[in-house]
Amino acid sequence: MILAAGTFFDAISATSLFLGFGAVLAYALPALMGDRLSVAATRLLLWCAWGLHGLAVLWSLFGLSPNDVPRFGFAPALSITAWLGLTVYAVESYMYPKLKAVWVFAAIGAAVVMLAMLFPGQALHSTASKWLPVHWALGLASYGLFAAAVAHAWLMMRAESQMRLSPNSMSVTSSGLPLLTLERLTFRFVTAGFVLLTATLLAGWLFREPLYGVRVGFKWDHKIIFSTLSWFAFAVLLVGRAKFGWRGRTAVRVLYIGSGLLFLAYVGSRFVLEVVLGRVA
Repeated sequence: MILAAGTFFDAISATSLFLGFGAVLAYALPALMGDRLSVAATRLLLWCAWGLHGLAVLWSLFGLSPNDVPRFGFAPALSITAWLGLTVYAVESYMYPKLKAVWVFAAIGAAVVMLAMLFPGQALHSTASKWLPVHWALGLASYGLFAAAVAHAWLMMRAESQMRLSPNSMSVTSSGLPLLTLERLTFRFVTAGFVLLTATLLAGWLFREPLYGVRVGFKWDHKIIFSTLSWFAFAVLLVGRAKFGWRGRTAVRVLYIGSGLLFLAYVGSRFVLEVVLGRVA
């Protein structure tokens, strides 16, 4: 915690603090007040939180203030992933007005923004390419899409369990979406995430030295190993879906395995380095 406090005051600019605390407050009100807020007030607060959160991500990733430098680490990675997931939720809430779980997403948003302020990550190396944050953003977009897929898969499994208990009780699940719609959305997110993950891995393999500005040979480190394993897991899932009609618990288990491996590829390993061991890569 001492390390976190020192990093917090040394690394974050006044602009980042303003954006971060503003986003936390805007997220926290819907999470804490729940149904006591009107639908219009909740929506307005979430849009404000989403905008402030997005600006905070940009300030961290690209170092937009004159005295700032681009930073990245496990907490900013979680923050960007959550922001992308909330973006998906915002779009879906308009397409499917009955979609629920607002307070869950708001609480997650507040938590990850605060975590990103406490652990802003390490500064970008001076010799790294200006395109490196774009490479990060591409990879994290795949994180966000797989996170959305996992959330929908969890809602799908919960809905199936409820329907087994009360088979005649619902055509629309407790999430506010039909079960088949949840299933279609889950695999759309998996497909889109797989495309972005493939592009990210190819860019990392082909342009590793130009991106990071360090002349090192290719090596199978933990990030590459877990990312590659996750890619194979998602490939198996999509092939199983297309060729053998995988659905339900079988498909969701493979999705969870792939997402867990992808989480370990960067966020999990960076958490161990930055927080547990207090080191930088």
